[in-house]
Amino acid sequence: MEFVSYADWSQLPESANLLFDEGARDSVFFSRQWFENLEGTVLVDDQSMLLGCVVEGEKVLAILPLVARKDLHLHGLTHLYSSLHGLLLVPHNQQAILECLARGIDQMSIVSLRLDPVAEDDRNVQMLQQFMELSGYECHRRFRFYNWIYRVQGQSFKEYMATRPSRVRNTITRKQRKLEREHGYSVRLFTDRHLEQALVDYNSVYRASWKANELYEDFIEGLALSFSDPGWMRLAILYIGDNPAAAQFWFVAHGKASIFKLVYDEAWKHYSPGSILTSYMMKHVIDIDKVGEIDFLTGNDAYKQDWMAERRKRWAVSFYKRNKPRGRVERFINPLKACLLYTSD
Repeated sequence: MEFVSYADWSQLPESANLLFDEGARDSVFFSRQWFENLEGTVLVDDQSMLLGCVVEGEKVLAILPLVARKDLHLHGLTHLYSSLHGLLLVPHNQQAILECLARGIDQMSIVSLRLDPVAEDDRNVQMLQQFMELSGYECHRRFRFYNWIYRVQGQSFKEYMATRPSRVRNTITRKQRKLEREHGYSVRLFTDRHLEQALVDYNSVYRASWKANELYEDFIEGLALSFSDPGWMRLAILYIGDNPAAAQFWFVAHGKASIFKLVYDEAWKHYSPGSILTSYMMKHVIDIDKVGEIDFLTGNDAYKQDWMAERRKRWAVSFYKRNKPRGRVERFINPLKACLLYTSD
């Protein structure tokens, strides 16, 4: 068993795909498709990918996808659009594997390591933290954001909607009737690689929305294409006449639906096209895809609470090398260092 770092996907042993496949069952943010698209579209000049692995022969036992900087600060291979991060680990002999991983990271003589965002109950990260501390690292956890979800528990869409606030149900019904009566509308759901017009329409809606211009169009397009291959992509466009008025990116994989991007054209705001489209997608993932969980990903926005039922926390976990025994001054200053390392990115 040894620690090996890879700088290119072609270097990874084929057995790594098993870990990525298992990771995707927990979250699409642990899938190889997600990480490959990130690495190919969003890294900047002073950043390079580093896949920290524990291997035994040709078998990969653990993978920690990271970004390395020239100043020896490491952080998770994540992005503004990442809602979860962590490490991939086989289910046996985990303590020995994580001890090897922590020792390998330490031997790289890094200044710091940050994993962000991680689940509050991520046992793999918790175990890694223990071994990093034994290797002489300080660890600090910092709250990052809330994550709203809904556990479907076999409900139909009709049963699900009955649990939603009455003002939400009434607004959607009223706006649907008004929009249909005054203009008419239709929804198209794209799930395969025939996405040229869908992506044009999505970008058109985005530019007409309240959001800034999309800075990562290549990332979005690459994600749509790579997630369509395993059948995970759900790109829905609501049209008023021939005009795209609202658009939503959802992912559906292994019984979980993730609501990734929501936009609407502000010119049609008084018809609530975003809420109408969300209702359409909820019905699809519950009644057609039969998901067991719906995840609104990042943020504590009030409208997310209208659709979801439970709130979880996501954290940033920062490690930096402790060069000498801690005194009172270090105990005060070191948490400030961790915050500065976090905000510098």
